[in-house]
Amino acid sequence: MTAPTRWTLADGRDMLFFTLPGHVAAPVPDRRPLAERDPTPSQLRYDRTTGQWVIIAAQRQDRTYKPPPDQCPLCPGPTGLTSEIPAADYDVVVFENRFPSLAGAGTVPNPPAEGFVAVPGYGRCEVICFSADHSGSFAELGPTHARLVVEAWRHRTADLLQLPGIDQVFCFENRGEEIGVTLAHPHGQIYAYPYLTPRTAIMLSQADQYRKQHGSNLFGDLLADEIADGRRIIAHSEKFTAFVPFAARWPVEVHIYPNRLVHNITELTADELDEFTLMYRDVLQRFDRLYSSPLPYLSALHQYNDTEAQREGYFHVELMSIRRSATKLKYLASSESAMDAFISDVNPEAVAARLCEQAT
Repeated sequence: MTAPTRWTLADGRDMLFFTLPGHVAAPVPDRRPLAERDPTPSQLRYDRTTGQWVIIAAQRQDRTYKPPPDQCPLCPGPTGLTSEIPAADYDVVVFENRFPSLAGAGTVPNPPAEGFVAVPGYGRCEVICFSADHSGSFAELGPTHARLVVEAWRHRTADLLQLPGIDQVFCFENRGEEIGVTLAHPHGQIYAYPYLTPRTAIMLSQADQYRKQHGSNLFGDLLADEIADGRRIIAHSEKFTAFVPFAARWPVEVHIYPNRLVHNITELTADELDEFTLMYRDVLQRFDRLYSSPLPYLSALHQYNDTEAQREGYFHVELMSIRRSATKLKYLASSESAMDAFISDVNPEAVAARLCEQAT
């Protein structure tokens, strides 16, 4: 993979073009009359009842909402006047979000014991476009193109983890209008948080306790237990394993783990990245064969840094869908949304069996 081509948008945002072998990035000047960027577009407000930060990003109300295909801001814009991507074509592109939840550099302080606490929403939000094809999807990318997306994730993770004040880098994709996607073009996002997200903090706390009690890594032992049980494994290779977790929260949920402990995607070898790409595509293709229409899903890369506080973190991907049957969706209602107490409508072993049937 060659180094990405760097470009700058009209309002000063960074852009990177990642190209397939034999291709050359050819961006043109971005000539849109964009407004000057707000250096602090969001706040972090501390919720004392939970001990968690909440991001207040009111300017995101103005973001592009379900435009018609001929006005998609993620399609190529050869004139430099119509698109976020000023180029006649592209393979994979990453750029700073025009409507970020987090922006700027700084450190989030420990909140004082009392009073309302609000601080600038430091961090960074990026958009990653998987392809110039508006009607495509990650599952439909060829192996080499999908590997380029993985390389872009790896590149951005390495860069963002080096930014001052960043505790966590989260690569993710929301696919499908049912999930709440407002831009149909195949893309994902990358968030660099200035704090550990609540789910990550809980998982690391559980892993730390497990290490004290058992002397081994929680995630690694869970992976070994799933492999030994076998009923929920849907794909297993020399370097990676995909399975429906024993305590799955979502109607369709698959986790993909490397067979050795690494903290984030930058620690995977080239061979592991190749194998990860193939397994990731395979799982997404099985998702799309489950029903007569493509499955809406969330894809979340759980990543950690190599600091002492995150030493027990085990890189893995969680893929989830709210579709519980061909015609029904699982809504996160009161038990899930208000109490964080998930109720699953399906049996994880049954979901695993159905996904195994979708293998080519």
